[in-house]
Amino acid sequence: MASARELYDKGAHTQFLALLPDLLADGHAAASSRRELDQARLSSVYSLSAALLLKLGSYEQARLTADRARTWAEVSGSPLAAAAASHELAIVLRHQDRGEEAQALMESAAAGVEATGLRTDAASSAYAQMLCTLAYTAARGGRRTEALAMAEEARRAARRLPPLAPAGRLFPISPAAVDLYTVGVHWALGDAGAALEAGQNLRSEHFPTAERKARLGTDMARAWWAWGRPEQTARALLDAHRASPGEVRDRPAIRGIVTELAQRHPRAAGVRELRAAVSAPAS
Repeated sequence: MASARELYDKGAHTQFLALLPDLLADGHAAASSRRELDQARLSSVYSLSAALLLKLGSYEQARLTADRARTWAEVSGSPLAAAAASHELAIVLRHQDRGEEAQALMESAAAGVEATGLRTDAASSAYAQMLCTLAYTAARGGRRTEALAMAEEARRAARRLPPLAPAGRLFPISPAAVDLYTVGVHWALGDAGAALEAGQNLRSEHFPTAERKARLGTDMARAWWAWGRPEQTARALLDAHRASPGEVRDRPAIRGIVTELAQRHPRAAGVRELRAAVSAPAS
């Protein structure tokens, strides 16, 4: 599981996929002990696998995988494992235009985590993540007031967390990560200017993993693209590619921006370099 998380955090998606069958087999073998911890770990394996499949745009497979994560979370009785599984399933539902179901699922998951009393950083991280996902889901549904209120509540929930999330945490959220989610919330609401303002003070050093560093680049690129700034879009995507090539190359929505840039603004600064980088064979 540690190896899989490391590959995910690097954006090494192909290597993670190759590891996945053995990882799931080991997880099921461990869960046969019927110990709650082993069952929760198997749920976490399925949740991380669903997160990977979501990045690759394999939504039906991600749906099945997230369902299995929820099943094993229920068996284990772990509220954090249940929250992780619900988080991935909600994202699948959102991509399938089932926003109301996603919202209800996340509200239930957030309530379950809150009921633990939030006595640990791990629980507080899970709660802040639930609020971030609720905010983004509301934004994608056009519910502006609710989205902004949830984003602000997530920011308050993250204040007690360390500046950098510890390695291996189920929900690697931090104050800076919440700010990055706020960029996405504003973008989803169609307010590119507010998205750019929300991200203007964020830097790659605020994030501990290559995946999060690249996510900063891709989220800012989406905002710049919506703002009609091709050169800044290309620059942000090049930053993302330098942090983790897979985060640009393997995500269908981001590749779509690269394609549009190359078609509509082939002579803009950075576009030719970006297209060459994304088209190069994966190392």
